[in-house]
Order: sequence, then structure tokens, then C-alpha cells
Amino acid sequence: MVHQLPLRDPVCGMTVDPAKAPPTHAHQGRTYGFCCTACRDKFAADPEAYLEATDPVSGEAVSRADTAFLSKHDGRRFFFSTAANQAAFDADPERYAPQQAPPPPGTLYICPMCPQVESDHPADCPICGMALEPATPSLDDGPNPELVDFRRRLRFAAPLAGMVVALEMGRHLGLPVERWLGADLARWLQGALTAPVVLWLGQPFFARGVSSLRTGAWNMWTLIAIGVGAAFAYSTVALLAPRVFPEALLDAGGRPPLYFEAAAAIIALVLLGQVLELSARERTGDAVRRLLSLAPQTARRVTDIDGAPVEADVPLEEIRPGDLLRVRPGETIPVDGVVSEGGSSIDESLLTGEPLPVEKAPGDAVSAGTMNGRGSVLMRAAAVGAETRLARITALVAAAQRSRAPIQAQADRVAGWFTPAVVAIAGLAFFAWLAVGPAPALPFALTAAVSVLIIACPCALGLATPMSIMTAAGRGAEMGVLVRDAEALERLAMADTLVIDKTGTLTEGRPRLVRIEPEPGWTEQIGRA
Repeated sequence: MVHQLPLRDPVCGMTVDPAKAPPTHAHQGRTYGFCCTACRDKFAADPEAYLEATDPVSGEAVSRADTAFLSKHDGRRFFFSTAANQAAFDADPERYAPQQAPPPPGTLYICPMCPQVESDHPADCPICGMALEPATPSLDDGPNPELVDFRRRLRFAAPLAGMVVALEMGRHLGLPVERWLGADLARWLQGALTAPVVLWLGQPFFARGVSSLRTGAWNMWTLIAIGVGAAFAYSTVALLAPRVFPEALLDAGGRPPLYFEAAAAIIALVLLGQVLELSARERTGDAVRRLLSLAPQTARRVTDIDGAPVEADVPLEEIRPGDLLRVRPGETIPVDGVVSEGGSSIDESLLTGEPLPVEKAPGDAVSAGTMNGRGSVLMRAAAVGAETRLARITALVAAAQRSRAPIQAQADRVAGWFTPAVVAIAGLAFFAWLAVGPAPALPFALTAAVSVLIIACPCALGLATPMSIMTAAGRGAEMGVLVRDAEALERLAMADTLVIDKTGTLTEGRPRLVRIEPEPGWTEQIGRA
């Protein structure tokens, strides 16, 4: 039954949602769910390879489909029996992860925020600090490790930040928090709850902020790091040494104001924004993987041995241009090529959207991912791997994920000026209060500078763009709409006329009878009235 599906796709580790009717396969009396047909086919070909994994920390066997604990490191998925084992692995993956063969030569990694940044190995972007992602998608790609990490961080940050905000703002909402706990205990609890949010859960944002300062490419992360860091440092001093502040800043109990709730809330909100953006890219990535899964993983190669043709199924990676391949009835064309013998009808709706199969004879071209009809044909491979039409379409869709709309580029340019302007204004406020402010001038100057940095911290900027990307790209991918370029989305808002070139652009390639409209004098049963 669908509602009894295991937690994960045992092949790629992605979470299976029974409500979305995922592909399934029964093995040894149990039904497994998969994120796509490609994973299902991999499992069906060799179930024993995907039933269990070895916990790299404890060495015990783990059911890949049932465990709730999964991490990804260097492009590989690791399954764990307990949360403690996963935490130990995440803290020091190099200690537990077995050595892996180097990636294929030519693998290119690109920054999702700065597409101009490229690298031949996994790394962090030198401009914004984000993790570089493979430019070419793969069916072997598992969950985005950055998304997994940020979701875990958000699960801790959200409740901690919520408690800090409740402790600080409760009195404004009619909750007598300070009367229940006492003012001093409430302040110390704020500090204790905020410390892990800022120092641990917000660590990636500080790393990006430091990277932007080092490279001179100031952006949103610069302000977040400076603003949150200033708020936390100021509040920590105010908590530990309240007497260093002037009496004008102290309340009736001799306590200076704290900004712990601002620091914790900003980290939680930005984490939420990053999870939304990465989730949108993950859903669009699922659409790319569905495109890749249209091509089979093996091909039937025909070779001449001692003058007699011998057929054998080989992995698609071993096929080379010029190889002779057999495509049997009902099979998918594995690579681009030309029919050399036989004839059949090929369903090309994948590429054209047209529902009627196209007759193919010797000399006609066929494309990877299209479906063979009832005939058996021999074909000569012409384009394989990344050179096939299907692979090029997939590459275009992957490039669209990394593209940025003009409005985003404009926001980046504004942030490039906004960030140094805010820092300059904070510095001006500091020195102005230091020069002409009332005594003691230094605490007043620090308070003024920190206030400017906190107020200007662009937590809304960290949410607005991810929300728009999630709504457009994520929802579109779920409905089968693949966007070629982010600029197209922005320009579409100004369109008032849509011109369609042919039926296949809008149809699904699977015609069905919707209703019958009989001529006058006839009935729906195709008979005279």
C-alpha cells in the first residue's frame, strides 16, 4: 500500500512523499517508493545493492529506506543508525568517510549565486562564500548537502530564537515574563539561548561575511555578519559588565538594553530564507533528474566476434560513437544515432510534444530518450553522453537554475553600495558621538553605531528573493514548466500576448477523449436519433 512506503528512496536517499504517488517496486513482499523512475529501475536491476548500507561510524548495517539519519559528503550519501552517529560524522567527516575515487576529469563546479565563479573541484565561492555545485546534473546526485545542513540548523534556531524573542518582547505582549522569572534570570536566559544560535547555527553566514570582506565584494552577508556580530557582542558586554554603560542608558534596575532577540531572530529568518531558496533549486533539480531518467542506463551493443554478431547489454557510459546498437520493441533509444537496419515507429513526443509516432527507416536519425514502437532496429551511435539532444536540453535547464534575473543583479549592485554606506554611517555616528556626545562618550558612541548596524541589517532581503524564486521556479517545476532563463520569468510579467508555434508546445503528447459533440440528428452513441 502507498501509505506504508518506507521513509526514503533506497537508491538516492531522498524522502518519499506517498501523497505524490511516487514510482514503486515490490521486493521480498515489501513495496519501496522512489523519487523517479530512474531510481526505481536501478533498484529493480539490483535490489541487494540498495537494501542496506554500513554506518561509517559504528560499522553496523542500516536499512537505507528506513533510517531517518542521512548526510552527504563529497557527493556521497552516508546512512546512520542513530542521530549521535550522524552528529559525530558531521563534526569530522574526513575521519569516517572512506576514500573516494576522484571525480571524472573535466567536472566543473559553479557558484549558484555568482555563476561567473567556476572551479574544477568542490570549494566555497571566493566572492559570496556559498558552496559550489556541479555544473552538470547527474542521476547520482543526492540531497543538496547545504540544504540538509541548513534545515537541521533551522530546526534548532527557530525555537531558540522564538524563546529569546518571547523573553525580550513578552512584556510588550502582556506576558509577565520578568515577573515569572525575574529580570536578571530572563536576561541571562536570553544570552544562553542566543549564544548557540549566533556562534554555532549562524556560523556559515559569518564565514560568508568574512569572505566578502576579504575579497572586497560586499553583499548581504557582509551586513548580516557585521550587524549580528555587533548586536551579540554589545549585548554580551551589557550582560556581563552593565556598569560600563552610562546611567542614562540603564533602566530602573541599573541594566542596559540588550539586543539578543535581534541577533537570534535575524539568524533564524535568514536560515529560513536560505532553506526556501535551496528547496526551490532542489525541486527544479528533481525536474532535471526526471529528464535524465528518460534515457536508459544500458544499451544493447552488437559486436562482431569471429564473423558472428554477438549482442550484450553494457552500461551507457561504455557506448562510443560508431557502435552498433540493437533497439528492441518497446525500448527507449539510448543515444543519438542513425537507423542502419530495420524500421519502426518512434514516439518523439519527448522532444516535439506531437502524439503521433514517426516512422523511421534506414538512414533516418533517432534521438536518445525517445520510445521505440513495435519494430526492432539496428542503429549506429552518433552522439553519446553530454552530446545527445536530451543531455543538451538537460544542461540548458540546469543553467537556468543558476541564472539570475536582471532585478536580482540590480539588487546586488544596490547591496554593493548599500553595505559600505551603512558601515560608513555607523562609523560616522560613532565618531560624532565620541566627539560631541555627552559623557561618558564611548558607551554612547558604541550604542549609536551598533543601533545603525542592527537597523540596517537586511534580513528582509534574505527572505524576499528566495520566496520569489521558490514561488516561480519550484511551482513551475512541479507542474512540468521548465524555465530556460531567469530573465525570461521577469520579462514574462510584461507580456500581454502569447504566441504558440505548434500543438506539441502545450500538449502532453498523450491524447485522450474528453467529450463527444454529435452533429444535429446524431447521438453520442454514434447513431441517428
